Amino acid sequence: MVSVPSPTHGAHSATAVEPPLPVKLVIAGGFGVGKTTAVGAISEIRPLTTEALITEVAAGVDDLTHTPGKTTTTVAMDFGVITIDPKLKLYLFGTPGQDRFGFMWDDVVEGALGGLVIVDTRRLDDCYAAVDYFEHKDVPFAVAINAFDGEVQHDLDEVRWALDISEHVPLIVFDARETRSVRDALLVVLDVALSRAQSAHPA
Repeated sequence: MVSVPSPTHGAHSATAVEPPLPVKLVIAGGFGVGKTTAVGAISEIRPLTTEALITEVAAGVDDLTHTPGKTTTTVAMDFGVITIDPKLKLYLFGTPGQDRFGFMWDDVVEGALGGLVIVDTRRLDDCYAAVDYFEHKDVPFAVAINAFDGEVQHDLDEVRWALDISEHVPLIVFDARETRSVRDALLVVLDVALSRAQSAHPA
C-alpha cells in the first residue's frame, strides 16, 4: 500500500506565502496632463479606462491648445495595478481632469494612501484645483511635472512658488510615458505616505 503523506509533512509544511498588501494610490491633475498615459505606462494589467470621444461641445469647453491630437478624455476614472514587490501591490486610480467631473473625486480618492498630482507647466492654472483638493483633504501627495517632449517650461522653484506648494510636498520631474519614471514617482508618494504614518504613530 502506498502511504499518503500527511498535509503537515513534505511540501505542504512550507509556510504559506502571504498575498501582497493592497495599497490604493490616486493619480490626479488637470485635463490632458498625462494621467491616463501614466497609468497605462506602469500597469501590469490592461488598464481599465473610461475614455469618451471629445465632442465639438466639449472641445469648446476644454482647452486643446497644447494637446491638439487629443481625441478622447477620461469621464470617470482610469484603473491599473502594479506589484512593487512580493509584499506590496498598488491599485492606481486616475481621476477625470475637467472641473465638471469634480463631483467624482471624493469617491475616487476615498481610502487612498496618497496621491500623485501631475502638472503640465504650460498650463499651471489647470493644476491648482488638484493641489488644493489634496491639501484640503489632508491626503499625502507629491507633485510631478510631466516633461512633455523632454522639456519643462519653468524650473522647480518657480513651479513651487506659482502653485503655492508647501515645502514638505515633494516636487519632481518625470515622464508619464516611461515605466521606470512613473514607478519612481509613485515610490515618492509611498515614501511621503509612510513618513506621515510614522509621524502620526511613532514607535
